[in-house]
Amino acid sequence: MQRILITGANGFVGQILCKILQQVGHHVIALTGSTPTQQLHAHQTLTCDILNTVALEQVVAQAQPTHVVHLAAITNVPQSFKEPLLSWQTNVIGSVNLLQALRNQAPNAFVLFVSSSEVYGASFKQGIALAESSLCQPLNPYAASKLAAEAAFNEYFRQGQPGVIVRPFNHIGAQQSADFVTASFARQIALIESGKQEPVLKVGNLEASRDFLDVNDVCAAYVQLLQLPERGGDYPRCFNICSGQPRKIHDILDEMLAMSNVAIQVTEDPERMRPSDIPCATGSAQAIRDTTGWKPTTNLKDTLQHLLTYWRGQVKA
Repeated sequence: MQRILITGANGFVGQILCKILQQVGHHVIALTGSTPTQQLHAHQTLTCDILNTVALEQVVAQAQPTHVVHLAAITNVPQSFKEPLLSWQTNVIGSVNLLQALRNQAPNAFVLFVSSSEVYGASFKQGIALAESSLCQPLNPYAASKLAAEAAFNEYFRQGQPGVIVRPFNHIGAQQSADFVTASFARQIALIESGKQEPVLKVGNLEASRDFLDVNDVCAAYVQLLQLPERGGDYPRCFNICSGQPRKIHDILDEMLAMSNVAIQVTEDPERMRPSDIPCATGSAQAIRDTTGWKPTTNLKDTLQHLLTYWRGQVKA
């Protein structure tokens, strides 16, 4: 049984990952930046700001993890433009604080750092599925801070801390913030159906294509990667988590609109148009497939239906 410390455990992915890891029999220690508003699927819940070096080291000493998943971050791209200092501090300095706490208190803990496909940035303009060796050219403060954090992790890996970096592509599902595109669609549809929003759905760039995954498939990839130390042998230090099958956002919206029996008009909202948008972002999952056998198993239509059902419940409540 692994003792797994999960930072950012009360976030969208963290809550789901805690539940999955607990269900398969691991001892889950949830680390949150503030007191969680709901019960987490964890054996222990600890609270600490990852920018507080003393408190963070005490938490790691208390948890004594064999494995760590580092999810805690500022993850919203528009927010990273509005609050770049907070993004850099949280995503880079917070990561270094964790690494140093692990070096001092749990030097053998296997750490999985959740970076982002956003680090590839301008390289997506090639229009091909990018591999982990592709050039990273970030186009926003969030992506740049994640790439800087990757550099910190690679340095600690070089000095002996075991672990890997993952670059997940767009993962979606219930409980995701409506700041993200599919959740925004679902929330607006639910509000329109309930009569709480006029029948006009506001959108950004619908022509862009993205590599969408169900959040449960992403978490399944993390679970498999956490088993790497037990498998023995050499393994890559960086893995894309993706489907390799980009979908146009317009098509995603059409599928969701077809799930509603209300007539809805779609209109572009200048506030939602990203200045650094790229036409197509997709990746190659060959490395993780070769290493663990992982591949996504959830039908995207099922994910979208689940997402819409979740937001209908939220709006009704």
